[in-house]
Amino acid sequence: MIDKKRTDKKLTGIYGILPADIETEELLSKAEAALKGGVSVLQFRDKKRGYKRAIKRAKALRELTHSYDARLIINDLVNLAVDAHADGVHLGRDDVPNLIQLRNEVGDDFIIGVTCRSDATFATAALRDGADYVSFGAVWATTSKPEVPTMGLPRLAKARQIFPHANLCAIGGVTVDNVAQVKAAGADCAAVISGLFAAEDIEAQAALLTAIWAQA
Repeated sequence: MIDKKRTDKKLTGIYGILPADIETEELLSKAEAALKGGVSVLQFRDKKRGYKRAIKRAKALRELTHSYDARLIINDLVNLAVDAHADGVHLGRDDVPNLIQLRNEVGDDFIIGVTCRSDATFATAALRDGADYVSFGAVWATTSKPEVPTMGLPRLAKARQIFPHANLCAIGGVTVDNVAQVKAAGADCAAVISGLFAAEDIEAQAALLTAIWAQA
């Protein structure tokens, strides 16, 4: 059965995607500022400098997110997520393995997220095969991935209609000015990169984003 509820693993609110390939001290500082501001989910991306460094950073983030009762998702690297005792993994559209096999390997408590861009057929298959949440975007143009086509709010709202019970994450160009629109269109959570971490005061920006989300 596809599109079934997994409320125990549902991601909601502001989903902060940490900047990639910054130094560890800065990474942890930015992460803690976001967590202090109320962000409930952080995603860690680290692909360039070797596994030993990555696992050390992931474990430090795991300890930090635990202390704020937040979730840690690792981008793409399943083995890193498992070894760091993260809450789950997020897989890019072009990096999805056999999800049925992956689900069997990691167990039911492990969160699996999948990038679907604007492809409902792909999302249907991902949810059927074991994904816990699917991300749709770019909702608006984004400097983080300018090559990704924009889909707009109407297609996000359509995704909610197609998948009424799925855990939907919106991504792409999300800021304090439009995050309420994302929630109104039906997203369960909003992934934010530069709209959060490019702010001069990350904690204040996180608090503003979470407050707007809560009130929307």
